Amino acid sequence: MMDVEKLYAQLKKVQEPQGYYFNKDNARTMDLLAGLIYNRERYGYMACPCRLASGDRENDKDIICPCIYREPDVAEFGSCYCNLYVSPEWNEEKIPHEYVPERRPPEKIVF
Repeated sequence: MMDVEKLYAQLKKVQEPQGYYFNKDNARTMDLLAGLIYNRERYGYMACPCRLASGDRENDKDIICPCIYREPDVAEFGSCYCNLYVSPEWNEEKIPHEYVPERRPPEKIVF
């Protein structure tokens, strides 16, 4: 099992230059990263820990972290759906922390 701290360091190095930062709430960030590790062990890919994955990689490719919804979510709300990836303005509380609505099409959501 991959260590959460190791995953944090790897993703931070890749994502920050692209303008995506981890939520400054470290406990929340580490819980979400642990969820990514769990999903990778369970499904073979890091499905979003805030959504229900189907276990079918093709069906879930839109929610493999970072999901395809992250860019529009961060652009519009300053945060992705999970609040894992945020903008500097969000972390610095220069913009409101609004609820980020689900962008995933209902037909892709598994129950």
